[in-house]
Amino acid sequence: MVSFFSAIQHIGSFFVRSQICSFLSIFFIASISFPMITDAHAYSASYTKITMDDKKTEVVFTLDSLSLIELLPDIDRNKNWVLEKSELEKDRHHLEELITEGLTLDRNNKEVTPMVEKMKLVKKENKEFVSTTMTFPAFSPGDTIVYNDGFYFNDTGANYVDLISADFMGQTSEAVLQGKERTWTILLTEVQQEQGQDQTTQPDTGTAQDHPEAVKPVEKSSTSSWFSFFKLGTLHILTGYDHLLFLFALLLRKQTFKQYAAIVTSFTIAHSITLSLAVLGWITLPSRFVEAVIAFSICYVAAENIFRKEIRRRWTITFLFGLIHGLGFASILREMSIPKSHLAVALVNFNLGIEAVQLSLVLLLLPLLSYIFKLKSSRKILIYSSYAIVAMGAIWFIQRLFF
Repeated sequence: MVSFFSAIQHIGSFFVRSQICSFLSIFFIASISFPMITDAHAYSASYTKITMDDKKTEVVFTLDSLSLIELLPDIDRNKNWVLEKSELEKDRHHLEELITEGLTLDRNNKEVTPMVEKMKLVKKENKEFVSTTMTFPAFSPGDTIVYNDGFYFNDTGANYVDLISADFMGQTSEAVLQGKERTWTILLTEVQQEQGQDQTTQPDTGTAQDHPEAVKPVEKSSTSSWFSFFKLGTLHILTGYDHLLFLFALLLRKQTFKQYAAIVTSFTIAHSITLSLAVLGWITLPSRFVEAVIAFSICYVAAENIFRKEIRRRWTITFLFGLIHGLGFASILREMSIPKSHLAVALVNFNLGIEAVQLSLVLLLLPLLSYIFKLKSSRKILIYSSYAIVAMGAIWFIQRLFF
């Protein structure tokens, strides 16, 4: 009877371990298989530059070519997932229709028809984009301007974001359109220009002089608030599978709570430093090099899990690699060309979004890892999982360095 119950207990223990291994396998396959085909940052980003003056309104909309191929599969005639210049010229009419229908600019609740001036291929961070320049009539004080972006609006599986940088008669503003928030509204109000000391030095002619009118934009939508950049940070890290895998590899090895805290803190400080410096333009490294080193960092940490018997002061290597990861985080904000006067708020909230996801991931994983560490097979789980992480990092490393 005792042996019977021992057998049942052994089977039950084996079943639990199998379930955990299956869970980890599914986790890796689900989180890795998609980025293997495309990229570690699997989302679609567009950049919109709006410039308004007293003669015209210019809108430059830049969208990655892969998204355009997804939306118009027939434009990729040779089916190589690369939009070539000849293909762009042949299907320019269809691309113009897609963009002018997906984007609208309304004045006082009436849609304004744009004129497409030019369309060209550009390269940003080793990715191909299509830049489309459109012109609209000049807007006047008192007008309410509404910018709408309808790309991927009904596609819940697409992580699409439109980063807007606008210039209104010398005044700048930024907005982030994502999720269901696809409308940006501003009101152009009439204000009197301040003359300062000139007003006291001019002779009194006895006649009332009208001050020249200027246009002051007043934002009415909430898309450019701090929360927009916070959500952008969360989206960036959630779709940054390489950053998440690096963090998971760091946590996978059994350590004390103090060591875990030191690792997370050092990673946060490191990537915050380089994120800020890169967006300010003080540090610039080739994106191919940055992305390849990020992939190498995943392999290195996972290899440590396999071959090192004792791991001490892991926060030091985490800090060094965190500096490189920060450069990867900075790419999306750097393309917005945010003015320095607005940069502090955008950076802080973007970084807070990243930290919120990282902290949530740590709080979710630690209880599960704590349970796994108590199992007799915990060492095997660690080894097999780390080998899988090394393989994934190696694939990314080769892709980013040579392709």
